[in-house]
Amino acid sequence: MGTSLSTTVPETAIQSAPAKPRPDRLDSIDMLRGVVMVIMALDHVRDFWSDRFFREDPTDLTKTTAAIFLTRWVTHYCAPTFIFLAGTGAFLSGTRGKSKPELSWFLFTRGLWLAFFEVVINRILWMFNFDFYHHGAGVFWAIGLSMIGLSVLLYLPTSLVTAFGVVMVAFHNMLDGFTAQMVHLPGWLWMILHSPGDEPLIGPFTFGTGYCLIPWMGVMAAGYGFGTMLLQDRATRRRELVELGVALILAFVIVRAINIYGDPRPWSLQPTLMFTVLSFLNCTKYPPSLLYLLMTLGPAIVMLGLFDRPLGDWAKPIITFGRVPLFFYLLHIPLIHGGAVVCDYIRFGWSPMATDGPWAVKPDQVSASYGISLPMVYLVWIGVVLILYRPCRWFAGVKRRRRDAWLSYF
Repeated sequence: MGTSLSTTVPETAIQSAPAKPRPDRLDSIDMLRGVVMVIMALDHVRDFWSDRFFREDPTDLTKTTAAIFLTRWVTHYCAPTFIFLAGTGAFLSGTRGKSKPELSWFLFTRGLWLAFFEVVINRILWMFNFDFYHHGAGVFWAIGLSMIGLSVLLYLPTSLVTAFGVVMVAFHNMLDGFTAQMVHLPGWLWMILHSPGDEPLIGPFTFGTGYCLIPWMGVMAAGYGFGTMLLQDRATRRRELVELGVALILAFVIVRAINIYGDPRPWSLQPTLMFTVLSFLNCTKYPPSLLYLLMTLGPAIVMLGLFDRPLGDWAKPIITFGRVPLFFYLLHIPLIHGGAVVCDYIRFGWSPMATDGPWAVKPDQVSASYGISLPMVYLVWIGVVLILYRPCRWFAGVKRRRRDAWLSYF
């Protein structure tokens, strides 16, 4: 991701930093994180409310529209940005008073908590049920296990952690097409590492995930090394952030245009120019390809540079969301899911999502009027964000006033 990512920081800066009060956070990081949280809510409103979700894939160019495709596509920025910034936040914590053993233990325990949250709590929020025999894992699973991995990696020099992350991101697509048998691993382990799917574990128990550790762990490690850039003075880092982001965007355009490596789904000419552009942008998320990550992290880093300045009052609500991301998440899924169920009962007298997720909706089980149109999805999304602001502002105030250890896990 560029030579500036491997800037060497004396390891003693992490090990021997004197204890001091928590410094001011970088508003630019919270602003970017807040932006992706708000965009994430749009994707989840679409999941639960859209009249198209259960009928077609929004990225299927043979069925979708440009508006529906782009509504899904813009949300691709969420997971890469959030996981990348989680690594950056870990690095910055190491320069603000945490020793390496303290930081390692925090990452390990927070990683365990997030993995548990994903498999148990998040399942209930999304499905309104719990299946003892089948377990699925999403983005918090990837974040949690990547944090556990980073809790070990951080004992290496920062430059080596960065190199580990960049190499994994750049070359993991060489593993495309390999099967568990070819790499001599159990199917469930290869699925967790690089091959999305659903695999049996023991007896009747199964496990599935689309968020594979290769390359998500590399994204977090690269984000850790990226933190070195944020130690520079504002003018220097703003310039270098924009330069790095633009370089990643250009790398995406060049590698994607060559159409040989970087994504298992090549682009192709379509009947219209618009759909040819959409094909060019239609990169693979599960697992995230090199091109998917260049396409998302490049603009995210540019935005981080642009946000690295005094921000006016207009930005405060977004920054607030970025300071309490897990709390935002905990509230927004049951709000969106519960709201969809209530809407169904008002309109139809029943809801297939009362005891299941949006995947329970089958086209032949509901009327043609089930769900709402894309413009209405955007209206519901705006309403969700407005409702969440006050509780998130309250919780951000709690975190600012108190130093309870449990608060750092939210």
